[in-house]
Amino acid sequence: MRAKKQVHNSAAAAPAARATIADVAREAGVSKATVSRFLNHRERLLTKDIASRVEVAIEALAYSPSPMAQALKRGRSRLIGLVVADVTNPFSVAVLRGAEKACQQAGYLLMLFNLGNDSRRESEAIKTLTAYQVEGFILNTLGRDNGAAADAARHGKPVVLVDRRHHDMQADFVSLDNAGAVRLGTQHLVERGYRELLFVSEPVKDVSSREERKAAFRAFVEAPQAGVTDLHGSTFESTAEDGDAALEQALRSLRRRAGKRLPGVLSSNAVVTLRVVAALARLGWRLGADVGLVGFDDTEWSPYVGPGLSTIAQPTDELGRIAAGCLIERLQGLELPPRQILLSGRLLPRGSSVSTPT
Repeated sequence: MRAKKQVHNSAAAAPAARATIADVAREAGVSKATVSRFLNHRERLLTKDIASRVEVAIEALAYSPSPMAQALKRGRSRLIGLVVADVTNPFSVAVLRGAEKACQQAGYLLMLFNLGNDSRRESEAIKTLTAYQVEGFILNTLGRDNGAAADAARHGKPVVLVDRRHHDMQADFVSLDNAGAVRLGTQHLVERGYRELLFVSEPVKDVSSREERKAAFRAFVEAPQAGVTDLHGSTFESTAEDGDAALEQALRSLRRRAGKRLPGVLSSNAVVTLRVVAALARLGWRLGADVGLVGFDDTEWSPYVGPGLSTIAQPTDELGRIAAGCLIERLQGLELPPRQILLSGRLLPRGSSVSTPT
């Protein structure tokens, strides 16, 4: 008796198989087509008796139709694929939130694929999301694999690019006005008295947003600035693989070049800003007083690092919402030439750039 009881309990604990449309049809004594008509609210094609039997069977079996299966039968998945270069970057997370809000409001779901900064996975991301029947793509990738985005276009799916262009690809593009944002940050450093400037970014090659920011920085320091005759600037590309020593050496070189002038740093994103702040802490230098710092991306922790980090806030939520909105318009049949939408950044000065102008 004890052994039988144990077997009985084990069987009772096993999860019940999910009911299928065939189970409902069998329970109600009707065909699967009849159940399908009921589920698609076509009861007018059924007698009251049959409709009642199907309804009772659905309730008895706790049957729940698959939303994906129903969508695919109608030829629509209501899925949008979002591919990001690096989900650990606060910018990508913030854009994701904005896109997700817009998708939810329009009745779409967002599927995320993170590349982990590996450009070789861009084609894999497109193929994987295409297999899930996504209706279109929002791409915030490195933009180095031109074939990946072309794959999406070949499948007849609309694409919207965020922050980073794909060379030779005609698609809606939503981004920060990088040149204007760099001018905001660099002009602020100059107004606060910093004269030897360093632009620090991740490796620039073939990433359009990094190229645009670096070019804008060089253009600013090379152009005559009213009342400023001793402004100089240089650039440095920081990678995690290089380790701490290379960045620390670049900062030491910055202070040597500055001499009696004040040195200032413009960092290209939140990841780089953290590297710069950590390097300055190891060197024992004070933010604002020894070296000025303005960083792209206003993160939640920006006000609490040192005396507070001066930042250029990107309208990330709006970037995500607009990108999703552009894609949804395309899915709904909008036919226009590719659009370019550039949004302005906002300077938030804090203690890391407090020096008084000389």
